[in-house]
Amino acid sequence: MGRLLTGLLTLIGLIALIAVGGYFALRRPDLPFATLAARYESSASRYIDLPGGVHLHYRDEGVAAPAPTLLLIHGYAASLQTWEPWVARLSEDYRVVSIDLPGHGLTSAPAGYQPSIEGYRDLVEEFASVYGLERFAIAGNSMGGNIAWEYALAHPERLDALILVDASGWPETEAEQGTQPIIFNLLRNRTTAALLRDLDTTRLTRQGLETAFADPALITDAMVAQYRDLSRAHGHRDILMQLMLGGSARNFATSERLAPISLPTLIIHGGQDKLVPARHAHLFNDAIQGSELLTLENVGHAPQEEAADESATSVGEFLYRKHEGSALPSAAAE
Repeated sequence: MGRLLTGLLTLIGLIALIAVGGYFALRRPDLPFATLAARYESSASRYIDLPGGVHLHYRDEGVAAPAPTLLLIHGYAASLQTWEPWVARLSEDYRVVSIDLPGHGLTSAPAGYQPSIEGYRDLVEEFASVYGLERFAIAGNSMGGNIAWEYALAHPERLDALILVDASGWPETEAEQGTQPIIFNLLRNRTTAALLRDLDTTRLTRQGLETAFADPALITDAMVAQYRDLSRAHGHRDILMQLMLGGSARNFATSERLAPISLPTLIIHGGQDKLVPARHAHLFNDAIQGSELLTLENVGHAPQEEAADESATSVGEFLYRKHEGSALPSAAAE
């Protein structure tokens, strides 16, 4: 019996040793911002320093002022690159500004930065003030949509219009959380989040993107690499983990909270979105008086990428109506 117990303990120790060795083999260090900039900057990339120490990456493209301005806010774990299809289609008629939030893309934040929806909302206002954006339409996808409607509540005087693209912010049912990528559920647990923080997340990243898109064939190796690489910028993994762990503490949407929004509002939602159910788009539409709802069938969580032509055309037509012809869409001109 003693020899059997000794053998069992030896086997357990060996398995633990292999597990620990595997863990360290999968660990990945932070990537320097200079390395990431060389890979993912474009000729339009610019940086601005904001109060509090944020070094923010942005792009200002399209028609120069005084053309109507559209400010684009990306979602969780994404970057301003998610908006490139819209920029390509809308920049002939509009000034299109996109930003990377702290913890995302090529924006760097000071040590100890505490992320939150409200903090991001205030950062958008800091950027608008420092950069000199006086009036603009704001569009946000997913978490960026949550930031956009919070900004509309706080600073309606800045805005010409509000565009919500598969926007988050309503409480989720347990069943709705069950359809989300496994990486989201892992990151909501403090123990597993800490274990995953420094590991190679290539496989989980691909699975998350395949869940986000209705057509997983659109997920390329380059897209997976971009999401994975940018998440490894110095400080980003801590911010992403904090955002997920603090998600239940956010100030959720209610009909009463959204009632003051009187801006022209366009709501776009993918009919096959597994991250933010289409039910939430109807909740926004019911809560915001006079809003317009466009549901794109066979489209997932990122219509700006998966249905770029249809979604951008709808945005262009919506903004054209709201500006009463101050910017003539190219399609209409033809």
